[in-house]
Amino acid sequence: MNLETHRRKHASLDSISSSADQATELMSRDSFSLNDPLPNAMTHDPDASSKGFRELPKKDQRNFLVLVLLYFLQGIPMGLASGSVPFLLKSYLSYGQIGVFSLASYPYSLKLLWSPIVDAVWNPKLGRRKSWIIPIQTLSGFGMIWLGGQVEQMMKDAGANGGAGVWGFTWWWFFLVFMCATQDIAVDGWALTLLSSENLAYASTAQTVGLTAGQFLSYTVFLAFNSPDFANRWFRTEPKDYGIMTLGGYLTFWGWAYLVVTVGLAVMKREERTKNTDGIWDVYKVMGGILKLKNIQTFIIIHLIAKIGFQANDAVTSLKLLDKGFSQEDLALTVLIDFPFELGLGYYGGKWSSQYPPMQLWSWAFVARLVAAMFAQAVVMMFPKEGVTTWYLLTVICEHVFSVSAGTIMFVAISAFHAKIADPVIGGTYMTLLATVSNLGGTFPKFFILKFVDMFTQATCVPPTSPPADLKGDLVTEPFSCVIEADKHRCKEGDGTCDIAVDGYYIVNVLCIIIGILTFWGFIKPAAQKLQALPLKAWRLAS
Repeated sequence: MNLETHRRKHASLDSISSSADQATELMSRDSFSLNDPLPNAMTHDPDASSKGFRELPKKDQRNFLVLVLLYFLQGIPMGLASGSVPFLLKSYLSYGQIGVFSLASYPYSLKLLWSPIVDAVWNPKLGRRKSWIIPIQTLSGFGMIWLGGQVEQMMKDAGANGGAGVWGFTWWWFFLVFMCATQDIAVDGWALTLLSSENLAYASTAQTVGLTAGQFLSYTVFLAFNSPDFANRWFRTEPKDYGIMTLGGYLTFWGWAYLVVTVGLAVMKREERTKNTDGIWDVYKVMGGILKLKNIQTFIIIHLIAKIGFQANDAVTSLKLLDKGFSQEDLALTVLIDFPFELGLGYYGGKWSSQYPPMQLWSWAFVARLVAAMFAQAVVMMFPKEGVTTWYLLTVICEHVFSVSAGTIMFVAISAFHAKIADPVIGGTYMTLLATVSNLGGTFPKFFILKFVDMFTQATCVPPTSPPADLKGDLVTEPFSCVIEADKHRCKEGDGTCDIAVDGYYIVNVLCIIIGILTFWGFIKPAAQKLQALPLKAWRLAS
């Protein structure tokens, strides 16, 4: 499972007005024509891109650090919701029930629906952005503190009664992600006024640094320190059955951190007065106009179906490895190693998107990602009976790095294409719409994929031939299905053996790959090439 769904580099709706001057300057050039094909290189200010952080004015340096901190806070619950918590739930829930929990990440893929409200409704006394950031972070802080005191028991309850409790647990995380998504809208807009116009390029840098650091801390670092094996190996002389960090303690700590930062922001940071130039209905009308463009409709279809081919790999492979006996410590090590590859390929992906047509680069990475899904299935199938060995750990690391690298290049290439086709006059709305649809394409299939894994799995608990002296549960005397996690535990505690006749992961992954192959060569690739060749005017509103 990766975090690609939640890595965004897009402008805020606030840039609708601020980008008008850029559009005027661009269109005033003698060489400019909307009939020209899309350029291979993105235009940028070389002076701005070459300026180092130390060369920025002191005000911009301080504001840059404020943005990094705000984005970092977003990354904390997001890294948990999309990374760590599903792994911790695996010992309580089946794949289908974890699919229910995946619904908690939907607000990030749907925030376009309420972003115009955040942009247009505010209190002049607090400021346009602080009117949302302060109450949102306060609610998030108290929500994390409350959840920190209940989360361990809630995870146990989630798996009780056939997983019926997972819905209540999911709604709490849905609330936290909804708060993060709303805060993100406000912070994106504030970035355009916090930084001076010549240094606005640092806004995306702040977002990348802050979100990546927060997600990395809550995903890789937390998983490692939550692992009893990791703690016993490196920090303890006497082994214990729990890690250094617990999920409840981690949530409580960051809940208080949210409140401290919010108080400091309210007292110490003033927001410059701004005027609201666009009403809610104005922005919704712009969105409607964009959605009426035929090329945008084709592009949306591509976004919604493109990630189905490797969705089983993204959503299930790591969970299946844990199910087979791969340790949480080894998983944290795997994610830790691929982290620098993500950063490096993010940089080179941007360079390659300037050298090659972005959709061509995206298509190459698409094929690589399908190959990665095949590789992942082979890695799971060859899981050693004697347990994880050094060579197998290295194989898993190679598979994970390959898969994440292809995903990173796809993400950077499609982001570059978004930036090239967006109308600068309505750039904020355009970019947010495209980014939202792209995120949704990676979010909505996950629920169904995890459900199908359980649906296609056939597993039977076989009673023991002779009962042991001590039992943790009721002795298994008759065979029963042990597909869902609760039944697996009942089987194990009753000294039964859960015999998996058909593993739904293999079936679903193969089906996803077949769908990916058919849709890519049958529709996605030719449509992407056609869109890449269109002139700029094909992406503009008539008005």
